Amino acid sequence: MSIDVPAAIAAHREAIDFVAGLADELRAVAQQIQATFEQGGTVFVCGNGGSASDAQHFAAELTGRYSMDRPGYPAVALTTDASALTSIGNDYGFEQVFSRQLQALSRPGDLLIGISTSGNSANVLRAVDYARDHGIQTVGLLGRDGGRLAQRVDTALTIGVNATARIQEAHILMLHLLCEAFEYAH
Repeated sequence: MSIDVPAAIAAHREAIDFVAGLADELRAVAQQIQATFEQGGTVFVCGNGGSASDAQHFAAELTGRYSMDRPGYPAVALTTDASALTSIGNDYGFEQVFSRQLQALSRPGDLLIGISTSGNSANVLRAVDYARDHGIQTVGLLGRDGGRLAQRVDTALTIGVNATARIQEAHILMLHLLCEAFEYAH
């Protein structure tokens, strides 16, 4: 089996170039996160598959630490409670696993970050719709053309490439940049 490493690196660089083009939007999202915490709000994060892992990673960086000792911040990955995910999925359908948790845990002034490489994940769409209807700001980390989420979130950070792996690599970079912007502002 052969891997075309130069081609993969070139595709990675293309995705990372999209991140560079989103510098102003990333700064604005970092300020939004800071404002959410200053107002006593919580940041909720959700996604499926690799994006679920990214949601958990980001929430852990906020509640624990990214690179410096500081107080923890209220952040919840809606992807981590197996009992909630399976009971809600069983009783209401998988498309409601995140919106139902938001209904139970969130309040106006909170922030939801939905991560979807396609921009069309039904359960992330449902969570964004719930959030927008209940005074919760929304950010999407998206891929390809942004899908349906691009039109529904308040801020869309879209990596305009087709390869899921390259989109995910760019998403984790964006999440780390958000941690740095937020953490170093204090």
